[in-house]
Amino acid sequence: MNKKTRTIAGKDITKSVADALQYISYYHPPDYIRYLSQAYARELSPSAKNAIGQILLNSRMAAFGRRPICQDTGLVVVFAKVGMGVRIKSAGSFADLVNEGVRQAYLDPDNPLRPSIVSDPLAGRLNTRDNTPAVVHVDLVQGNQIEITIAAKGGGSENKARFTTLNPSASVADWVVDTVSTLGSGWCPPGLISVGIGGSAEKAMLLAKEAMNEPIDMSELLSRGSSNAEEELRIELYERINALGIGAQGLGGLTTVVDVKVATYPTHVASKPVALIPQCAANRHLKFTLDGSGRVTLEPPDISEWPQIGHDDLHTTGVRRVNLDGLTKEEMASWRCGETLLLSGKMLTGRDAAHQRMVDLIDAGKPLPVDLRGRVIYYVGPVRAVRDEVVGPAGPTTSSRMDGFIEKILAETGLYAMVGKAERSPAAIESIVRHRTPYLIAVGGAAYLISKSIKAARLVAFEDLGMEAMYEFEVQDMPVIMAVDVEGNSIHNSGPIEWRKRMAADSIARSIGV
Repeated sequence: MNKKTRTIAGKDITKSVADALQYISYYHPPDYIRYLSQAYARELSPSAKNAIGQILLNSRMAAFGRRPICQDTGLVVVFAKVGMGVRIKSAGSFADLVNEGVRQAYLDPDNPLRPSIVSDPLAGRLNTRDNTPAVVHVDLVQGNQIEITIAAKGGGSENKARFTTLNPSASVADWVVDTVSTLGSGWCPPGLISVGIGGSAEKAMLLAKEAMNEPIDMSELLSRGSSNAEEELRIELYERINALGIGAQGLGGLTTVVDVKVATYPTHVASKPVALIPQCAANRHLKFTLDGSGRVTLEPPDISEWPQIGHDDLHTTGVRRVNLDGLTKEEMASWRCGETLLLSGKMLTGRDAAHQRMVDLIDAGKPLPVDLRGRVIYYVGPVRAVRDEVVGPAGPTTSSRMDGFIEKILAETGLYAMVGKAERSPAAIESIVRHRTPYLIAVGGAAYLISKSIKAARLVAFEDLGMEAMYEFEVQDMPVIMAVDVEGNSIHNSGPIEWRKRMAADSIARSIGV
């Protein structure tokens, strides 16, 4: 290895970070697409197969359109291994160089990315408007290059990170499986589960976060078998997590994870720290190396590896078309869990901040800026539109964050239905039944696909909230899945239970040679 000191220009670090963030916003890693395509081919649950198909179609569309895979374009996390033979030519710090790259990427006029970072997590929670600052980890290593792994981590999956300190004799596998079974589907499966074991509390979390960016290789591991304790645990967790039957988007099915990563580190004799971090279906990350010759050159992936899935493959049977402009309570009462609906007409949008504003107005006895009577609301914060787009990528946000507002909103406004992502709490389902207001889900990870069904958009309230402002969308054949009906039946409860039983029965049948 060349031990000579090498100078790397700070501007090359900045530009490479910007280019990499743009790249991962619209290109899935090809290894994830290969594994997800295999999952699509073998999936037997109609709802889960439809959801995986939408994710794959969305991915291909985003790659060709060079627009974000998901509306949540992520918290930027950087792991940098800086060779001690490197001299960085810059007036600012390494973090300054990274953050300037983040700023350039998220404000790119050709493909603006949604800024989601707030400057003060306790009080004002004001959006920084450029997605800075990134979370930056730097290790000094031997050599005269800089290796950077950059990821854009979605909030839905990041919110499901968990940590514990087990007794040294306790089972890591049991804790991980039990924990995953309680996470719900807000982390947008099918994705990955990454586990860090050992070190200290913060080290375990870093192990898990860094390991999830490693290449997906579960098929190869299953074929050759484990060669150490970490690989043995990976296989056990992969099989047991998928056996939970959670499935794509929590709808029940064969594939919840396409891979499980495990990383370990020496720890105290009295401790067994364990961190668990899910990776969502967006799975945005990239590794590159700078050697002083200039900024990184990124070649587009071979899009021929993406499966040829079309709209007709997704909505072939059992689809009901719904006219939102003539919706009645009687019609909504006929919708059943797991049913695919294609929505056309006008709907409103609103998520966390908008719901807080509306509840504050209701509590103050003031009128709302928009009438919700007889309307459908979509929990979404889209990417800014460019060129001839009506709206940028516009996938659903996690609905449970609205659960604390739902009873007051339904009781006071006459809202007819809600569209979001993942399961609702028991209290929210009680409100759904009480007010006979059904809940539907759009597929997390299909934001660009969904945006193409939006034919018009106009601002109706709370413009100062930026991407959380309320809009009226006019949609045509927007695909959604019925999640909670007016009787309180939930696909997120029944789906995983059904598929867990089916897989257990199949396992028993195989073991006795049936």
